[in-house]
Amino acid sequence: MADTDVEMKPCDAEQKKQEGNDFHKKKDYKSAIKSYSEAIRLDPENFSLFGNRSASYMMLGQYTSALEDAKLSTSLNSNFIKGYVREIKCHIALGQAAAAQNIEQKVLNLDANLSADDKRTLDECGKQIAALTAHEAKARKAIEVDDCRTAAYYFEQCSKFAPSNTSYKVLRAECLAMLGKFTDANELASEVVRKETNADAIFVLALCNYYQDNMEKAIKLLAEVLRLAPDHTKSRETHKKVKKLSKMKEEGNEAFKRGAYQKAYEIYSEALSIDPHNKITNAKLYCNRATTGSKLKKIEDSIKDCDKAIQLDENYEKAFIRRAALLQEDGRYEEAVRDCEHVYKKNPNPTNKRHLQEAKLELKKSKRKDYYKLLGVEKTATEEEIKKAYKKLALVHHPDRHQADPEEEKAEHERKFKDIGEAYSVLSDQNKRHRYDTGQDLEDMDGPGGFHDVDPSQIFQMFFGGGGGVPGGHPGAGSGRSHRHSSFGGPGGGVHFSFG
Repeated sequence: MADTDVEMKPCDAEQKKQEGNDFHKKKDYKSAIKSYSEAIRLDPENFSLFGNRSASYMMLGQYTSALEDAKLSTSLNSNFIKGYVREIKCHIALGQAAAAQNIEQKVLNLDANLSADDKRTLDECGKQIAALTAHEAKARKAIEVDDCRTAAYYFEQCSKFAPSNTSYKVLRAECLAMLGKFTDANELASEVVRKETNADAIFVLALCNYYQDNMEKAIKLLAEVLRLAPDHTKSRETHKKVKKLSKMKEEGNEAFKRGAYQKAYEIYSEALSIDPHNKITNAKLYCNRATTGSKLKKIEDSIKDCDKAIQLDENYEKAFIRRAALLQEDGRYEEAVRDCEHVYKKNPNPTNKRHLQEAKLELKKSKRKDYYKLLGVEKTATEEEIKKAYKKLALVHHPDRHQADPEEEKAEHERKFKDIGEAYSVLSDQNKRHRYDTGQDLEDMDGPGGFHDVDPSQIFQMFFGGGGGVPGGHPGAGSGRSHRHSSFGGPGGGVHFSFG
């Protein structure tokens, strides 16, 4: 509890002073201030009354009023040590280290004899002044090199010594916003705004909204800052960024919607260069560019964009799901399942459950032969494209073309010939293709009548007939020479083709 000073004065003033002392001892500081104020009205030249009221103001954390009374007390009595000590403490609480140091030096230069208690108090104040000065210097140096984490720490230390300094709170709040700690930043800035109209604090609130992609609210708050402080440089710069970023993001989205994927990709890329500090918006831009990149078949680049989005916002579900889809396109099915499992574990809703189930199904499907890849066609290939691909590959790999090849090569061509026949038999049948694409009856594919139960030579015969040589075959095919006949396709008739 701060000290009070007792000095005999005219009766009425002394009585009010005593009332104030009693209230102060009971920690009823508001009543104490009221009694001291009445005493001062009765005896305005009494330095101790101002000193006592200063002490009560300090206990309420009202350091500006306390400092004013402390100064009045020392102006009335230039040797009033307790008054000077209160001035020092108030300056420290208000973050005015240089002013506190000046008063400390003034007291030390007084001719008045200092008590041991006074010396100890001044020594403690000196340590606090030194610590406050050092913390502020470190904080401001950290800001110069964009080390917001260090700056936030030292501004917090400053506030412990100077709880009434608004600037420290606002600067710390701004650092927290830059670190993505929006809840803490918002609380600190809001605390300041509730007590006073502070342009810097409102700017921090705008910054929190901007960095959380709440552009409309950010613009409104920035407009309020510029109304209060037209020359607020940070607000002007941020306002330009918000407007530009919002505009380019919308333009990119519109280009994507109308199918102008290359244009959208370029717009998103340019938007990403506007403000590297805006992690949430940039994460969305990276994800949008990944979606656009997939349309342009930039699969690997799009996966990297999703990686960057997740680095910026580890809770961005959409980026994980987008990356899972891209990983599937790239044939990395197990990684896709891991992404979907991660999302479902954090947020087990029906949609995420469906994503996980689909990813597991794609992984299971990937264990089968890729019929589209075997024929070298896209999954969207038409029936005609599938036929054309099969014809081309069947002519290349038919075993009769490779009778003279080494056994290992001959076996490889026979395997490929069988695989492309199997692929064609499935993809050319609308029902089988649907079952294959959707992963239905995966367990039955190897059974009797399944997808693998195919005679490749019969399929070949459907296209090229049973004789006359293979189109594009060896010179002399069908020329009347003695011919070798292939028995590939099994007993009972395989398809026979003549090769010279």
